Amino acid sequence: MVLGPVLVGAYFVGSAVNSIDRSRSADRLAVATTAVRTAVNVLCQQLRAAAEVVALAADRAVAVGQVVDRGLAAAVRVTDGEGQVLHATAPLPAAPWWDCAARTPAEAPPGALAVRVELRGATGVAQGAVTAVQPVNPAFVARLAVLTGAAVTLLDGADHPAGRFQRTTESAGAREAVLGATGELDGEQVVGTNDGRYMRRVGPSDGQPLSLVLSVPSDQPSSLYVALAAAVLLTVLLVVVVAGRLARAASRPLVELAGAVDRVARGDLTARVPVRGRDEIGRLAAAFNRMTRETGTYVAALTSSRDQLRGHLEVLGDTLASTHDLQRILRVILHSAIAATGARAGAVLLVDSAGLLVAQATEGLEAPAGGPGPIRVPLGDLVGAVTVSGEARRGRVEPSVAPPGEPPCRTYIAVPFAAPRADGAPRDGGPSPRAGGPPDGAAPATFGVLALYDRLGGEEFDDDDLVTLRTFAGHAAVAVDNVRVHEETRRLSLTDPLTGLWNYRYLRQSLRREVERATRFGRMLSVLALDLDRFKHVNDTHGHAAGDRVLVEFARRIRGEIREVDLAFRLGGEEFVVLLPETDATGATIVAERLGAAVRDTPITIDGLAAPTLVPVTVSIGVAVHPHHGGTGQEVLNAADEALYVAKASGRDTCRVAGAAKAPAPGLPAPAGTAEGTPRAGTRREPPAQPRVGGNGSETEAAPGSGTVPPRGATSGPHPPRQSRGR
Repeated sequence: MVLGPVLVGAYFVGSAVNSIDRSRSADRLAVATTAVRTAVNVLCQQLRAAAEVVALAADRAVAVGQVVDRGLAAAVRVTDGEGQVLHATAPLPAAPWWDCAARTPAEAPPGALAVRVELRGATGVAQGAVTAVQPVNPAFVARLAVLTGAAVTLLDGADHPAGRFQRTTESAGAREAVLGATGELDGEQVVGTNDGRYMRRVGPSDGQPLSLVLSVPSDQPSSLYVALAAAVLLTVLLVVVVAGRLARAASRPLVELAGAVDRVARGDLTARVPVRGRDEIGRLAAAFNRMTRETGTYVAALTSSRDQLRGHLEVLGDTLASTHDLQRILRVILHSAIAATGARAGAVLLVDSAGLLVAQATEGLEAPAGGPGPIRVPLGDLVGAVTVSGEARRGRVEPSVAPPGEPPCRTYIAVPFAAPRADGAPRDGGPSPRAGGPPDGAAPATFGVLALYDRLGGEEFDDDDLVTLRTFAGHAAVAVDNVRVHEETRRLSLTDPLTGLWNYRYLRQSLRREVERATRFGRMLSVLALDLDRFKHVNDTHGHAAGDRVLVEFARRIRGEIREVDLAFRLGGEEFVVLLPETDATGATIVAERLGAAVRDTPITIDGLAAPTLVPVTVSIGVAVHPHHGGTGQEVLNAADEALYVAKASGRDTCRVAGAAKAPAPGLPAPAGTAEGTPRAGTRREPPAQPRVGGNGSETEAAPGSGTVPPRGATSGPHPPRQSRGR
């Protein structure tokens, strides 16, 4: 009766140890399987990225060399639509090349893994292909073995019989046993060998076309059963003394341990085994409890970290897609980076025109002691040095040697960021390349830094934090670059490309805004409609290039004669408009006279001809005032346009106020010795029936008094009236 329980207890101990050993070996093989699949999948993604880089490159020959030099692929081949090799590295790995996208391998042993990306033209027609290759050689299999911690055997193919292998890292003594048991493998189940090894077959599968066999040695001690037999014999000798104890201490803990092992095998990591003593079974139960507890904590931490990071990325993606508010985007990026790394504080700093790092977004940092305003960090030590070197830094700071200007901290981590153009250089309008940086075109200039301070818990930032911060710094670079591109695109859509003045689109917006402001505060708004006299004659005599030069110089003189609050626009051709906020008719007439004198008194010099030529230019101006000449912006603009027509009909080189066509405008007395409405001294008087110059440089106006007055007001459509030939 006593010997039976002893034997059963010994059996349970052996079974439990064998079950735990098999379970651990299966876990090790499962981890190794995941590592192999991840490694091959990452390699295939890297090959695909390398092939796509070459496919998108303008100079594929240079791109092929760069991809190979950087280790993204061992070899690259570029072929045309007929399969002819255009570019290739030498030597190419031996065939066959197994496609990473294939689920089943070819019958022949693999020579290399390959990813093929087709080249397509603008119409979508295939023009060739780029193939990135990584050889499958003993070194490749050895790296998989080091990565997984298991012996790796590469079979010839998925359907070959056992014993056919291409590469293996098995020792000479275990190779035959492992290869002999390969034929017993069914799917990915774990099978043991006679020499105490466990093995598992991996692949082929999606993204992993290789047929591999992984094996690990058993952790079960070889003398386990000998020790159990000795314990049974000793128990028989001491049966009278220890029979009761063995009945209580052997059977029950092993049953509990076996039950807990089964629960863990089904995925229940909350299973625990009562520790009833300090003997071997008690230590085994304690180790089992510690293992399940740490595994559960690790899984919970991974799940929480994944959910937290996923939430931050969702918020960040929504922010980037929904707004161009740079400050808001940078605040979201900074908050996400702090939450992902557990930092106490942080800042996003951009380089300003003075060469200082200026904080655009901060969290957890105090205002600078020098006074109000954002934090400014010189390009010196710590975070400032990251901008100069372009390399990420992390470390600990001693309070006694903290650089001036840097935020106080114990530990820090900082990552630079930049937004390259397609050719690798900084975008137009960005900061100049950093001092001591790479030559032009070699790398983008660093224009910002993402810095975090004092990781909570007192620990220093590690390499994982550096990788995480680089990801958020990349988002910050994209955000800054997108905002700059958006602002530049908006500016270009509202300005005239020739003169740099605002265009007709912005005139409509500005006129509506200024009229609303003038109406709200009871102020006046004056509108000047300007048209260069006989501009068609300039084009016909000196050419359109000279006409462009006249328009550019005229726009420059307009800017020089108006206030900063005034707005100048080019409608098209030789027609311009100036808005004068809070200006009455008298003030607008004075400005008009000043503009006329600025054009009339100094002829415009035209270079690029046979000899520098002075071109005399005059301008006719119509003036209208809100609300006297119209309640809406369109009405005031129409009134100014009609006044401009009257000024043209009165002999040009003059100014007329809307509603005062029969007399000179206030503040513009007629020159001595001339009749009212006649041209100025030194100009040729036109007969009354002479048509005036239209907006496109052609003679379009009817004679004064004919009863036909062509409309000159700005239309409500999307284009300005009287467009000239491209100017």
